[in-house]
Formats: sequence, structure tokens, C-alpha cells
Amino acid sequence: MNRPAHRRAPRRLAGLVALTALAASGLAGITGSAQAQPVELIENGTFDAGTAPWWWTGNVPSAVTDGRLCAQVPGATANPWDAIIGQNDLPLQNGESYEFSFDASASVPVGVLAKVQQQTEPWPERLSRPVILGPESQHFSFAFTSGVDSDIEQVAFQIGGSAQPWTLCLDNVSLTGGAPPPVYVPDTGPRVRVNQVGYLSQGPKNATVVTAATDPLSWSLADQGGRVVASGLSTPRGVDTASNQNVHTIDFSGVTAPGTAYTLTADGETSYPFAIGDVYQALRSDALEFFAIQRSGIAIDGALHGEQYARPAGHVGVAPNTGDTDVPCQPGVCDYRLDVRGGWYDAGDHGKYVVNGGIATYQLLNTYERTLTAPTAVPGALADGTLRVPERGNEVPDVLDEARWELEFLLRMQVPAGQPLAGMAHHKVHDNAWTGLPLAPEDDPMLRELHPANTAATLNLAATAAQCGRLFLPYDRAFATRCLAAARTAYAAAKAHPDILADPNDGNGGGAYSDGDVSDEFYWAAAELYLTTGESAFLADLRSSPHHTGDVFAATGFNWPATAALGRLDLATVPNGLPAAERAAIRRSVTEGADAYLATLSGQAYGLPMPGGRNNYFWGSNSNIINNAIVLATAFDLTGERRYRDGAVQAMDYIFGRNALNHSYVTGWGTKAPRNQHSRMFGAQLDPNSPHPPDGSIAGGANANLEDPFANELLDGCAPQFCYVDDIQSYSTNEVAINWNSALAWIASFLADQADGAPVAPGSCTVGYRTHAQWPGAFVSEVRVTNTARTALDGWTVSWSYPTGQRIRLALGADARQEGPTVSARNQPWNRRVEPGRSVVFALIGAAPLSTNPSPELFRLNGKVCG
Repeated sequence: MNRPAHRRAPRRLAGLVALTALAASGLAGITGSAQAQPVELIENGTFDAGTAPWWWTGNVPSAVTDGRLCAQVPGATANPWDAIIGQNDLPLQNGESYEFSFDASASVPVGVLAKVQQQTEPWPERLSRPVILGPESQHFSFAFTSGVDSDIEQVAFQIGGSAQPWTLCLDNVSLTGGAPPPVYVPDTGPRVRVNQVGYLSQGPKNATVVTAATDPLSWSLADQGGRVVASGLSTPRGVDTASNQNVHTIDFSGVTAPGTAYTLTADGETSYPFAIGDVYQALRSDALEFFAIQRSGIAIDGALHGEQYARPAGHVGVAPNTGDTDVPCQPGVCDYRLDVRGGWYDAGDHGKYVVNGGIATYQLLNTYERTLTAPTAVPGALADGTLRVPERGNEVPDVLDEARWELEFLLRMQVPAGQPLAGMAHHKVHDNAWTGLPLAPEDDPMLRELHPANTAATLNLAATAAQCGRLFLPYDRAFATRCLAAARTAYAAAKAHPDILADPNDGNGGGAYSDGDVSDEFYWAAAELYLTTGESAFLADLRSSPHHTGDVFAATGFNWPATAALGRLDLATVPNGLPAAERAAIRRSVTEGADAYLATLSGQAYGLPMPGGRNNYFWGSNSNIINNAIVLATAFDLTGERRYRDGAVQAMDYIFGRNALNHSYVTGWGTKAPRNQHSRMFGAQLDPNSPHPPDGSIAGGANANLEDPFANELLDGCAPQFCYVDDIQSYSTNEVAINWNSALAWIASFLADQADGAPVAPGSCTVGYRTHAQWPGAFVSEVRVTNTARTALDGWTVSWSYPTGQRIRLALGADARQEGPTVSARNQPWNRRVEPGRSVVFALIGAAPLSTNPSPELFRLNGKVCG
């Protein structure tokens, strides 16, 4: 995921049983296209002549039984390549097409990998296909075109990775030249492309039609019963750059009636069905549940998440695991060991990375913080008991519980006091070599290693721990204090070592996650520390950064190596002590960034805020598209202008199927959704005993760079939006990742809050909040509530949330109660009635545990937002 060094190379073949070699003489110069009959390259593929020249690894005793080669495959192997049957010395010609076929069965349902590859390290693949076998013999056939001239190729059946022993039988193995060149044509379904999940009743509703027509087309919208409820003409848009398709767009935003199974028809094609209404409520919990299932160091509860996802705790020092309770550094990096249990597995592997964990943790914390600051956020939507996390019922918002699981890991990655680079953060921890798929975390036998500390990782720790320092104060003061202390230490260490960068070549067993510019991380960390502490040193640092006034909203969005926008968004939304003019300029920069994304969106026929060029569709592009939608959503939160809300909502149409492939990118959401995302934990495509990814996990998405062998072979020459395939082998287009799901979780929460569709209109009230006196640890404030309605107010409750852990000790003129950061102040009998144009005033005496005491900015009167 955003790491080109990510390669799955087979292991060295060990313990081969030497048999005979296939003689290649006489085959040179043969090209399939010139032969009347296909040329067979496999010798003795029917096993009529015994076992020669087939070989197998020493742990797979094999013999011919009933005319088939049958192998006793051992259990308790970790990787597919831990047990192999193959044949070597096969010649391939560049540009020639081949057909690889065989019959196979297994004594129990199991998955294997059938490969054609070079027989020497690093074993580059020409073909790799997963197959699921069972007791009945099945015939399999695959075509591929060779991209090399080589006479050292092999067919290999990688059959390891099963917990239990089993028997494989093979017959009629064939590799022939002269096959028709394979042509991959994705199933794109109907040419009318819609958001397959649906549309908000009071939201934009747009579709795209792929057509040869250049004139407007008639369209009709039918409800579940087939009754036409709307019709009109499409808008021709010409050839779309990102898909190379001639397309039209359709706008049916005028339809607001809730319903299921709507269909849109145009140019003789009818779309997949979709709903209109409150379509996103469950997405919030689905997207966040991904993190609970992705946890390391804890048993996954099948009763909570589904029995298919139940598993023992991974990497807690129980054999065959070698970590993560006592992990050494890579050789030469350090001479100590750390307990780095916990956290989330980063993506499809078992690695845990501070920089990617940083942005994912930020987005979960910010998803919660938005509920305290955004007018349309539903208070309590992420409260205790709302999500499927094991800590539910502890009186802490569930999303904070989930974020804490990663925060605890990030804190453990800090270099201990007294050591060289004390206070810095180690970059990552993962296996010392790549493992195969699938592989449950508790079955991973590889040595785990800490990788060198660097500045980017340290600043990710500083930023997220600073967020923790304010958001956990109302729930666990000791933990918040620990977080803030770690953030200060990390920030000071980063300033002392400002240019220690991750090694871009450190990619064996895990992604490199290198970043050549950490100025943005310095800005983000300074911003979070300032928001939490209000201290002038952090304010000076963020003001001196070129990112404070520069354009941080790139056309392709923010991401783990580009984090300046995170600081900017928080400075705009989280109450703080910046002067009004400076705060206004920050907020204006957010709306200007959002305006640019709206302009991009309007120019894209598929309605997404991402330019259409090839260089804009890269590893993890879906998360960048969503991050641009987050900027649009934040602009709406700041201004209440509906165009920003509509832009954020419409951007998600692309994610849920309004795209060139007519494919939703989120499991369980849409008619045609992913099932085979790249993951060691969710490997049903390779092993019937492994589950599919859980609902609510997002695939990386279209990647025009095609950075894995499978996609490169299958999709060569694809238009950008076609550069995706739902196959577990395509890690550069179809992997899962925590920073992609954190973006989905943030926008899912926003979308769920927009169910009624109407931007929040200011209520008939204004609230003034003024701090009259403060001293270390305490303050006295006044709240003035003015009734701006034309009728008297008979009974009132005013609510707000404190941003930095302030607590009310006493209220004068109101009955106040506080839950977490949120205060509710209710009238007393003598001031219950407030006449039009009149005000009621009450006073507060409170505690401010941090060195800053910013005033709250969002107030609700009887549940309605005040102006």
C-alpha cells in the first residue's frame, strides 16, 4: 500500500528431490502462432511413465496412484511455498501465448497456487492463479503471454500453508504454446453507472452512461414496482480521460421519495438497483469494525464479529509466533528489546507501521472530535455501545476505545530513556521476510524485528499522542497525561534529530514507507501540540512553517506522507486561542481548497474530486479521493454551504459503483463489491477455510502504475479507472489498509449525519461564552443565552462540549451536568421563561487541567444549534 517495494517473492526451494530434467533441445525457434498443433512443453503430464521428471520438496512424499500423481501434504506449514510440486527447465518465448491446464483434487477443501515462473531466485511469475480444490477432480485452464525469452522456467504447484495434512492428486498437466492470446475483459455490467448503495433523499443524485451516442439520450427512473417516477435527457460529456469512454451524465436530484430497488434506464440499458433514503447509517459501524478485526495482540471474538473472524491473539509470544512481546531490533540498529504488542495490522501483511498508524489514528480521533465541533454531527453517534468493540460498556466512546488500541502500540514504539535517540519512535515492526497468503496472525513463525527510529515516525507519535492528550482527558486522565508527556518528548527528540529519514530500500518482509520530506509532519505535530496546550513555543513553530500559509490541499489529496492538511483542518475546526483574523484565514484556506475540489468534481464525468490523468490514479487512490471529500465535508461544517456537502456526498458515488468498472470498492456495499481483497487474514479466494474480508473494508482502488505482477500481466495498457481487479494477488490495486479504512470511517460518519439532508439552520438563539477570570487549573466563565425567536422560551437546556478536558465544578443560575466533554445546563425554576429578545445569564466555575482554556464554539439550545 503506497509502497512499491512491496513484493511477494517465493522462498528458496529447499530439500528438493532430484529427479530428471526436461531436455529442451529441438524446441528452440518454435512459435505457437506458426504451428498447426499446440506444442506440449510438459513431459509426462499424464504420469503414465511414473514420476520423472517431476520434483517435489522433501516434505511432500509423492507417488503415482491410479494413474495420477498423489502427494501427502503435511499440515502445520505457514506459507504456500513451504510445500511444492513442480517441473523445471521449460522454455518460453517472448510474445508467445501459452495455455496451462491440469486436473486436480484434494482430500479436503483446500486452496493451492498454480504457477508458471522462473525456476531461480527471485522467481518472477509469468502466471499465478489460486484454485480451490475438493474431493472431486476438477479441470483448470489458464492462458498467459510470456514477456521473456527463457529456458529456465518451471510449473509449480505451491501447496503449503494448511494447518492439517491432506492429499493432493494431479493429472493431465499441460503447458502448450500456440494458445490464443489471453484477453481480459472485465465484467462491467449495465452501461448505466450509479451509486449501487444509493442516494440520500435530500442529496445529489447523478449517474453516468457509457454510450456511443453524441446527442442527449432519454432516461427514465423506475421505482421498485416498475413505475416510472422521473424522466429526462442526459448531458453528453464526450470522452472521459480517466476511462477513455464516451459518456453522458444524468441528474435526477429532484427525486426525493425514499425507496429501495430504484433503477435507471438509458440507451437501452438498466442500472443495478439502488435505494434512496437514509442509506449510510450502517456504514459507520461497518467501516470502524474493520479495525477491531484487524487488531493485533488480542483474541477476536466471534460472538461480536462473526464466527468466521474468530481467532486467537496474534503475536503475543505464543509459538509459533516469535513476537511482539519481546522484539529485537534489526542487526546493528539497537541492543535492547521492546514489548510492542497490540495495535492494528497495517494492511494485507502482519506488519505494524507508525507512520500509517499515525494517520489512521488521527482520522479515528478526528471522527470523534467532529462530533464535538460540527453543527450537523449527531451528538453521541459514536458513544459507548454504538460500535462492535470489545470494550463497549466502559463509559468511553467506542471510537476512542478503538483508537486507543493503536495509541498504546504507538507509545510502545518510543525509544526508551537512556538509549541513543531516546524519545524517537521506531519506524515499524514486522517479519524479517515476506510470508505467503493466507496466513493467520497466530500462525506466523517469522522473526519480528524493530526497524530504525526516524523523524517522520516520531512526529506521527507526537501528533497523535497530543490529540490523545486532550480527547482522553474526560475519560482517563492518567492515560491522557501519559500521551501528552510522550508527545512532548517525541517532538523534542524530532527537533533534535530533524532529518533522520526512513530507508526506501528497507522493504523485505514489510513496506518501506519512506518519506523524503518531513516538514509537513513537523507542522502537523506542532499544530496538535498547540491545540492541546496553547503553548507559545508550539505556536511559534507552526507559524514559522511554510505549510501554515501555503496550499496544503493538493489535487490528489493528503495521505500518510503528506500530512500538513491534518494540522490545517484541526486548526480550522478545533476551538483554540488563535487571533480571529488568523483563524479566519485558516478557515478560508479550507474553503478555497474545497472550491478547487468542487471544480475538479464538476469536470469529471464520473463526478469525483480527482483529476483524470494517469498519474492521479496510484496505489491507494480511493483513500485520496475520500480525503478530498473530507475537505469538502469540513468546508460544509465550517460554512453550512450546501454545495460543499453535496460535493462530499457525490464524491462517494465513485467509491460505490459510479465508475468505469461499475464496481463498488467496499465489501458488502453494492451489487458488485469486492470479495477477494489482498490480505493474509482474509484469504477465502486461496483457502476455503479462510474468510472473505469483513463488510465495510475498502480496496485500494485503481492504480495505473500496476505495481504487482498479477495486475501488470492482466491489466497492461488499461485506462486509469480500469486499472483494478478484485483478486487477492493484486496487492497494488486490491489490498486493504488501515489508513484507507480510516478515511472511509470518517466520511461514513459524516454521511450518516446527513440523513435528513438539510443543512443546519441557525436556531432562534445566540449564545455568548466569556471567561472572566482564570488561573492555573481553574476558570470562571459567563454564558449568555439570547432568545431571538418571536415567541417566549418556556424552559431551556443549553449544551456544549469543551475541547481540552475542562470540567464544571459549580454552576450559578443553572443546573449543570457533564458527561465526558459535554455539558448540559438547564434552567432553574426562576429563570425558566425567556421573552423574545431577552437573555438569561448564568455563571460557571470550572477546572482546566491543561495550560490552555479555549472557549467552546458550538452551542445547542433544546437540541437545536444556535447561531
